[in-house]
Parts: sequence; C-alpha cells; structure tokens
Amino acid sequence: MLADSDRVFRNLNGADDWRLKGARDRGTWINTAELVKDGREAILERVKASELRGRGGAGFPTGLKWSFMPKEVGDRPHYLVVNADESEPGSCKDREILRNDPHMLLEGSLVAARAMGVARAYIYIRGEYWEPLERLDAAISEARDAGLLGDDAPGGAFDVEVTRGAGAYICGEETAMLESLEGKKGLPRLKPPFPAGVGLWGCPTTVNNVETLAVVPTILRRGVEWWRGLGLPKNTGTKIYSLSGSVERPCNVEEELGVPLRDLLEKYAGGVCGGWENLQAIVPGGSSMPMLPKSVCDDLTMDFDTLASHRSGLGTGGVIVMDNSVDVIEAVRRFSHFYMHESCGQCTPCREGCGWIYRVLSRLAAGEGEGDEVDLLWTITKQIEGHTICAFGEAAAWPVQGLLRHFRGEVESRVKEVTDVKEVA
Repeated sequence: MLADSDRVFRNLNGADDWRLKGARDRGTWINTAELVKDGREAILERVKASELRGRGGAGFPTGLKWSFMPKEVGDRPHYLVVNADESEPGSCKDREILRNDPHMLLEGSLVAARAMGVARAYIYIRGEYWEPLERLDAAISEARDAGLLGDDAPGGAFDVEVTRGAGAYICGEETAMLESLEGKKGLPRLKPPFPAGVGLWGCPTTVNNVETLAVVPTILRRGVEWWRGLGLPKNTGTKIYSLSGSVERPCNVEEELGVPLRDLLEKYAGGVCGGWENLQAIVPGGSSMPMLPKSVCDDLTMDFDTLASHRSGLGTGGVIVMDNSVDVIEAVRRFSHFYMHESCGQCTPCREGCGWIYRVLSRLAAGEGEGDEVDLLWTITKQIEGHTICAFGEAAAWPVQGLLRHFRGEVESRVKEVTDVKEVA
C-alpha cells in the first residue's frame, strides 16, 4: 500500500489551499526552471525511462507518445492539448485535480511543452465542470502574474488557453476534440494522418490526459528510480482510482498501480456493502470496460496488464462496484442507453448497432427476450467492435461482451418461453 510520503497528489480531497501559495507549499512550481534546463531530449528520455503510461484510458507510454512530435518546429507551431473532458461514467478524478490542485496541471503542461517544442497549450474542459473551470482560470492568472506562464515562463514563452466543451462524450476522443477546438462539429477523424503530424489546425499536436501531465514534474523532481519503485514492472507509479457503486464510502484515492482490489476497497471505501462475500461484479475502469465477476476479483490487482489478461482494462481507474442486489443486465442496459445517446452517428455499425443493443437489452432486462437474441447480442457487438473510425465502437460493445462472458446464464434466464400452440379447428 502507498505510503503518505510517496503520494503525488497531496490535496486530492481539497483539505488545503488550492491557490499558488498552497501549491508551492506542496512542492509545485518549485525549481521548475531546473527541471527543464537540460532541454527537450533530456526531459523526453527521463519520461521514457519512468515508463509512465497515460492515465486517460489507453495506457499508452507517455514518453513514446511525446517522441512522435516532429523534432523541428519549422513554419508550423506545435501544440499541446489537455483532455479535461472527463465524461466516462464512473470516472471523476480529473475534476478533483482541476478543483483542488490546478497548478499541478499547469506545471505539468509546461514541462511537457518543453519536451515537445510547444509554445501554447489548450485545455479542453468538460462544460459541466463549472467550479473546476473557475479555479483553473484563477490559477492561470496567478501563474501569469508570477511569471510562470507567458513570455517569462521557465525555459521560454509558453501560455495556456481554456476551452469549454458542450457536453459531447465523443469529444473525449482526441481527433473529435481537435475538430471541436477548431470550431467544427466534434466528429472523429480518419487516421492516418495522426495528430502528431497533422493535428490542431493542421499542425503537430499531442493530446494528453490531466492526470498524466500532473504527475510528470514530481517524477522529474523525485527521480525516475523513485517512480519505478512504485507499482509493478511496466505498470509503474501511482494512479487515482474513483471508487463508486456498492461501497460504504465512495471516494477518489491515489494508490500504487497493482494494488489488490480488495485492499483498495476495504481500506479506502469501507468495503463492499454487506461485506466482500456480497460482491457480485465490478467494472474496473469506467463504464466502457468489461465487467468482471467476484471469482476474478478475489485475487485481482489493479494494473493495466493484469486487467488486460482478464479481457478487461484499467481505463480511467473508475471502479464501479456491484453487490448482489444489482441487476447486472439492467446496469449494462443503462450503459448501452448512454452510448446510444452519445454516438456521433458517423459510422454505420455504431450508429445502428448501439440502438440495436439497447433495444435487445431492454427486452432482456424486462424478461421479454426472444429466441436467439442472446447470441444475436454477441454478434452485434462483434460487428461494431473494430469497424468504426474511433474507439467509441469498442466502448459501446465491451460492456455487453463482459456481461455475456460472465453472466450468460443470467441473461438467458430472461428469454421468455415460446410455446407452439396448434390452432384448434
């Protein structure tokens, strides 16, 4: 379990001052010029060596992603876009960073900018996050007044601009976010080209999650070996987990990657309602990740690779707990309604399939499933998965696949009996 001295986020729950003075007391914006003085390649190599993986869902190596940016700026400026459009059901971590420690994100954005030759960053924030937005704006003003952003920023000119989203889940996908930033309808782009080559306004662009950027300065200050000493091989460091659902005390908590699920829930969330034996299933990383039954959860550790080995994923770290009082079919039906509503409609498999999934699940949840609809449901998910421009198709399909993989018997029990009745002349 994580020692308090190793915590990166020291004001996650808002007990202390969120402004510049409080941030500096906790170590943010201290000797930032020293962190970036060795230049682009040195920063990049240290981040690569840390094996930091993106905390926004995919878990892609951060240093490798940064290295895709062209080495020469040339006539095209380079941009950093911060994904603060936290819309994944079950995930509520980035808003607490923005609300309670916004300067961590600003300093992390500056360090990332120095590693990629960036002079301007855009923070795309979820439109419903009003208090986090107000505090983020205030923090930007404080940083500018203190010479930490703007023309006198450590390492050279660098500034940040904030843009509010309009409530579209699809704009959490990086290319849809870039379209929205350009003032267009937020629709995912075909890849290639990738944003690192052709991104915002046709310029090289990297998109990173709030939590990913916020931890980078601490890694550089305390050292790569310290960071790699936390967590597991290839799953290094700490992670914020959002614990919700059938737990006694829903919360956000920072812990090491690879922490046992049971320890995580019992130490921080008061355990499963009714005790561990009352656990039915969990969704380990926000609603788009396939659920896992208790039989898997007993010995489960919370890291990218372990969850992948169980055909699920860490995602955003949003752990949704379901005890035995939860109707898992109804839960996934509600997830499917969300994805049906949020589909941008650009790809036929997603546009048609999400509605089809929802309607079939609605019949099953009501005990009105017919004939071969259980097999049909699986087939629909496979016709969506891997057949869309972006990963929204997988997000819509995977919760259903997890349900059928582990609770097929429960689903089949909702198929009504059909009896052939001969008409009597």
